[in-house]
Amino acid sequence: MLQEQNQPPAPNNGDPDGSTLETLVGADTVREKLAELAGMLQGQVLTVGAAIEAALLVIALAPAALFGPQLRKFIQGQIAPRAPYGIIRRAANAFAHLATPIALYIVLQTGVIILQALGNSTGLVSAGVSLLTAWIAIRLVTLVIRSPFWSRFAFYVAWPLAALDAFGILDDVVRQLEAFAIPIGKDDEGASQTFSALDLIRTLIVFGVLFWGASFISHTVKGRINAIDELTVSFKALLSKILDILLPIVALVAALQIVGFPFGTLAIFGGAVGLGIGLGMQRTVSNFFAGFTLIADKSIKPGDVIEIGNTYGWVTQMNARYVSIRTRDGTDHLVPNDRFIEEGVVNWSHADRVVRMHAEFGVSYSTKNLRELAKMCEQAALTVDRVIKTPAPRCNLIEFGDNSINFDLRFWISDPANGTSNIRSEVMLTIWELLAEHNIEVPFPQRDIHIKTAPEGVRFAVEAPDNAGMSTTRE
Repeated sequence: MLQEQNQPPAPNNGDPDGSTLETLVGADTVREKLAELAGMLQGQVLTVGAAIEAALLVIALAPAALFGPQLRKFIQGQIAPRAPYGIIRRAANAFAHLATPIALYIVLQTGVIILQALGNSTGLVSAGVSLLTAWIAIRLVTLVIRSPFWSRFAFYVAWPLAALDAFGILDDVVRQLEAFAIPIGKDDEGASQTFSALDLIRTLIVFGVLFWGASFISHTVKGRINAIDELTVSFKALLSKILDILLPIVALVAALQIVGFPFGTLAIFGGAVGLGIGLGMQRTVSNFFAGFTLIADKSIKPGDVIEIGNTYGWVTQMNARYVSIRTRDGTDHLVPNDRFIEEGVVNWSHADRVVRMHAEFGVSYSTKNLRELAKMCEQAALTVDRVIKTPAPRCNLIEFGDNSINFDLRFWISDPANGTSNIRSEVMLTIWELLAEHNIEVPFPQRDIHIKTAPEGVRFAVEAPDNAGMSTTRE
């Protein structure tokens, strides 16, 4: 009796109810899942309506391929040439480039209307229309605006929205985003105010659109301002800087106002955050106000040749935080605005671009006619191209030095932006050639060394000058 109870059960060959899968999961569960999947396939996918929609998606390609080129020719021949240059002309050319996808959209939309009139389902075709619409919108943005930022913005916003809508889960995603919210305070009536993830996304989208509009307006207004000849360069730069700061702030505030952001709930919190930001960004704020001061008092302006510290060049841009200085090396030095206020600046062209340069040289005491030499140097300086005639060069005798008679040739140039070291070098080379032509010696320091005592056996060259003009004698 015990032997019969310990024997294993006989294998069930051919009976599906005795499989290992059914043992683990359960036969009834497996049958229910398979039946549910089969019912879904038969009820939603393997139906006559779905077959009709699939056939419509395939058949629609033929009229779109035939009608698309005709639409492109019509746009390129009749609409694009009559459109004004700019964004409207680019939009017309973009529509011509997307003529075939637009034709496919028209055919599919017509098919949706026909299927709805016949009482057939349109879920598959509608999903295809949504995805095609998103693709056309992204391509239009890319072709019209020609901005990498907005191309990526359209791709990461329009395409996911279209995909979610096509699969019918957009409403569920919106509800989840609305549910994910943080409290930000209470209103005047004591009701709790929240800011959800959906509000954040809406704010970013609205701010992006408004910021693009603000940038377009700023670019247009700057063009009009620069075209007014009556305004000074400094005043034009000041207006441009105000637009660069004011319009983005207005766009952000307007975006928050559009999405219904409760500003009143952030009065205390905003004050604390503002104080912290003010302390942390005081250097940035200092640069902002220093930039306005530089433009207002006209100490420097675009085009001026300036020197600050070891940086010499001309001002190319005056931005909200820094001044861009292009050096003779071709590099741009971005100098913070507050450095000009704290350290000062040498402006070579503040009131007049004509500046004076110096070329110092010395001649030996054997030179007799110093007045004639000074006049010859003044005439030689005028042979250099960049040296101007008025004011005329002036060669002054500075001092009777230890080793030479020292002169200072002062000359004037009107283009300091082209460099100062190079023109000084050119003038000094001209003076050198003049002195060599008239056999006028340019002295160098000479010293005599008298050795009182020396070890025995050491020989010295008596009165034998070396290359440095130094002679050695033994007493």
